[in-house]
Amino acid sequence: MLAHDLNQFIKGWFLGPFSPTLKQTEHFECAVKKYKAGDYEEKHYHSVATEYTVIATGRVLMNGIEYGADSIIEIRPGEATDFEALVDTITFVVKTPAVTGDKYLGDNIRD
Repeated sequence: MLAHDLNQFIKGWFLGPFSPTLKQTEHFECAVKKYKAGDYEEKHYHSVATEYTVIATGRVLMNGIEYGADSIIEIRPGEATDFEALVDTITFVVKTPAVTGDKYLGDNIRD
């Protein structure tokens, strides 16, 4: 058994096609992300990947909709969202497949 420190990874991303990582894979990316109240991420979308965001603790606003603990938000390719932590929040995120460069700022490509 090996133990690792989440703080050694960039923005909580610990599995996927980047460095550092625990496992190089193109199949998926995984992260545990920690936010302080008021943290904000700009609206963005992925053209290929589906992103699953689990709100482990806290409350967030995504596209003007509030989500709390135990919510799982599925964001499909081409769907854009922003993200604001309303309180201190921890999320678990999975993106599949893992496609380097598949993040685009702005509105939904289907608009």
